Amino acid sequence: MVNLVAIQKPLLHGLMHMAGTKQYAVEVEPGTVISFWVPSETIKRKPKKGEYLSQADVVKPSKTAVVLVHGFATEGVVTWLFQVGALTKKYAVYVPDLVFFGGSTSTRDERSPAFQAECLVMGLRKLGVEKCTVVGFSYGGMVAFKMGELYPEFVHAIVISGSILAMTDSLSHDTLHSLGFSSSKELLLPTNLKGLKALHSVAMYRKFWFPDRFHKDFLEVMFTNRKERAELLEGLIVSNKDETIPCFSQRIHMLWGEKDRIFKVELAQKLKEKLGENATVECIKKAGHLVHLERPCIYNRCLKQFLASLHKMGAKK
Repeated sequence: MVNLVAIQKPLLHGLMHMAGTKQYAVEVEPGTVISFWVPSETIKRKPKKGEYLSQADVVKPSKTAVVLVHGFATEGVVTWLFQVGALTKKYAVYVPDLVFFGGSTSTRDERSPAFQAECLVMGLRKLGVEKCTVVGFSYGGMVAFKMGELYPEFVHAIVISGSILAMTDSLSHDTLHSLGFSSSKELLLPTNLKGLKALHSVAMYRKFWFPDRFHKDFLEVMFTNRKERAELLEGLIVSNKDETIPCFSQRIHMLWGEKDRIFKVELAQKLKEKLGENATVECIKKAGHLVHLERPCIYNRCLKQFLASLHKMGAKK
């Protein structure tokens, strides 16, 4: 029987092509391959079939680079489809799949957000990117924070939606308890229809109806590499005593769904206080955790306004 989710992938890919991006695999190091959607204008030579895109195949982007980092339940193209077309006119947009999502794999044993951040930065540098603004959603937000912390000369600014610096023991327990889940694996790696529906229910402000057939097909296509992803979830947790607040030099804009049930707006406000004057919070009404999908037009307008403000600040300097 045809998988309803799988047959939509060519359509999604077609829309990405229309937006001016193409998908390539980049070997960031032996054994680790990252799949990227890359601005078409930066490709000067297409690699042969079976080859990876290399630094010799690309040119430095002529526009400001913006990197969109996806969350835990889907890969890059599904997470950011509504944003790519809105950004590519003025920005060089890169959409990676994190390791063990989409077409990205690794033989390394590391499973932390720092590992994901390292792989993305290595891959982006091979694609000719020297500096970028990173936009991270949920799990991708934690990776974005790590990119900014570990590579301050590479990350110019950070936009975060529905995410935190790190998942501490107490925050993990409190968040899961409030949502009615016993573990992050139960929430983010559902194994059946009931679990996937529960995830969609807590992630969205508006309640959309999808047929059971769609949920079954979504489970089959989107939740691959279960063993490795479970290890990624384990790699997220840090003890309360080990929690630290990095000193970020970049501007950080938190773009939040006002009705986010997973990471509530109050968390964003507390995070702003911890991060200091470089951090700002903006809320979008009638939206939950999936704010970029539920209110894409408003989200895109807010995102573009922040990106434009970075350009103005740079011009003043």
